[in-house]
Amino acid sequence: MEIAEILNVTVPLSDITFESVVLAVLVAIIGWIVVKVLTAAFTQMLSRVSKLPDLVVEFLVRFFAILLYVLLTLIVIATIGFDISSVVIGLSAVIGLILGFGLQDTVTNLAAGVWLAAFRPIDKDELVEVNGISGTVVSVGIMATELVRADNTYITIPNSLVWGSPVINSTRMETRRVEVKVRVPYDSDLDVAIRVATELMTAHEGVLPSPKPAVVVTELADSSVNLALRAWAKTPDMWDVQWDLNRGVVQAFRVAGIAIPFPKVDVHLERIH
Repeated sequence: MEIAEILNVTVPLSDITFESVVLAVLVAIIGWIVVKVLTAAFTQMLSRVSKLPDLVVEFLVRFFAILLYVLLTLIVIATIGFDISSVVIGLSAVIGLILGFGLQDTVTNLAAGVWLAAFRPIDKDELVEVNGISGTVVSVGIMATELVRADNTYITIPNSLVWGSPVINSTRMETRRVEVKVRVPYDSDLDVAIRVATELMTAHEGVLPSPKPAVVVTELADSSVNLALRAWAKTPDMWDVQWDLNRGVVQAFRVAGIAIPFPKVDVHLERIH
């Protein structure tokens, strides 16, 4: 049997020929390559022409790629021999049926993704907290936002939840205030403790001179006077500054002869006759 005859043989239980199947496979392969090329070109165009943030560019590229793959799928189906118009109508009916049976969250997440990309309450590589979940933003996709926590745990959050919840962005601002809490005994010289703590913050190279570092009394507790060391630092330096001040205030108070008291509870016993 010649190749031409083989290609003209129909698939069992259908009118589809092997020739149309082979052609559809070729179209799918070539189309996949074309989609990759067009997606790469679209990405470069957005990066060069526009000043959009990386997160917005990534969202638009994903959306563009999905549209191209849907178009490629329709072309492949048409190449096999199906009527595209009936397929489109069928897909529309299926989508409508799915939405009618309670998958409206899909559309909600899609819309939320558009708003997140447009208004950018979060951006790529920022440290955020959403609904009690903290992590670094990896991407905002069509349906979900992806975070990575400090312990390298990968988290996916639906876009609707991100858009509908308060978002705490820890790295958006250029500077952050560091606060270190410490206690001193009631019988200690409070002025000396404040001076030592202030000198500690002022001497740290990561502490910004403005706003000036300050030490405030936050509470007159049961067994101590509670102080708070407050200093401003650049956001990337914040955690290093906080760790250094936590360690340094213990050493500085020890040198100055200022104790850090333990909580105490006085217990009085009465003898019952």
